[in-house]
Amino acid sequence: MTCLSLFGFVGHSYAREAHGLQPPVPLIPAPESLRPCCAFGHNLHVSALNIPVPLYQPGNVLTLETLGHHQYNDSTFGALKNLMGISEERNGLIYTRRGGFIDIAHVRDTADNTLYLFSQIYPQLGQEGRIFFSNELGLRRIQLNRFTPPAEPARRYELAVWLAAHLAWQMAQWHEIAQWYGFESVPGFPEEISAFSPEDLYSNLLGARLAARVILQGEAGSLQAYDQAMDKALHAALNNLEALDKKGTEQRFRDVDGEWWDSQRRVPEKFLVLNRNYDVGDRRSPTPLASETREPRPLALPQRIGELTLAQLGELRIYPTNDMKALPAPETFYAPHDFPALAQHAAATDRVLLQKRQR
Repeated sequence: MTCLSLFGFVGHSYAREAHGLQPPVPLIPAPESLRPCCAFGHNLHVSALNIPVPLYQPGNVLTLETLGHHQYNDSTFGALKNLMGISEERNGLIYTRRGGFIDIAHVRDTADNTLYLFSQIYPQLGQEGRIFFSNELGLRRIQLNRFTPPAEPARRYELAVWLAAHLAWQMAQWHEIAQWYGFESVPGFPEEISAFSPEDLYSNLLGARLAARVILQGEAGSLQAYDQAMDKALHAALNNLEALDKKGTEQRFRDVDGEWWDSQRRVPEKFLVLNRNYDVGDRRSPTPLASETREPRPLALPQRIGELTLAQLGELRIYPTNDMKALPAPETFYAPHDFPALAQHAAATDRVLLQKRQR
């Protein structure tokens, strides 16, 4: 199957579109924190310190009409507004016939990381460098390697875009791993419930591709332009994936209650989510519903641009810190080639725990 045509086929050249474009504003701030994402399910109940919280239900089902407006995530206050529900943008889950469940927070986060990384990479393309991010169990560092970039300006631009998307995707992969191994955005509030949730990484990859297309089309000359372009791109993508209305999404949740999630459990109980997708590969199809009859839309990122292999140009590295309690500290650092083994260990461990619960 080919990859979703709305975002361009893998390997498609955007040199014509990219010619003569300028990078985003050079002082673009790094995304401060991830948006609060939604636990899988609907009409969820919450407990705190194992005590049920009455009357509070986090609303997490969205529609095309309730997405709000994308806002580049450049402050902790922005994340707080998202959590309180007073932000102009809305984040939650939407079911699509061709993309399965989509977590909009994951889409937006990886899109923003792609834009930020492009703004850092493009001016120094081909030079050795480092880009640091806040810790997630370990110290997160993007390592950029020295190489000879293409001479043609449009090719250089295109290469910087896809390298940024490639690295933003690696950050999303690591986040799922970090959550499973004990990372907590807020100390004392475990995030295992969200680790490898079935919709997460497909949503992240969708975000990387959306941002890449926005930048390649010259619509990221300012944060305001980028936000407006992301609104249009996200709506178009969800339409292409055949998004359902609120009742349709809620019905799909009911269809998999007891199989994908347990409506009798409360957030943040880990096994409220019963079905997880531990595949961290970068060619993805949505986690399928047995009842879905529409053909899924696979997504991928290009591995090469011209003669250059993206994996050789830069990578995310995770260096050990004192926060690595459940995760064995690496001798030097974790890199993307380590991610599949860490994910499969998580999968094997969860299988054993689920079997014990069912006895």
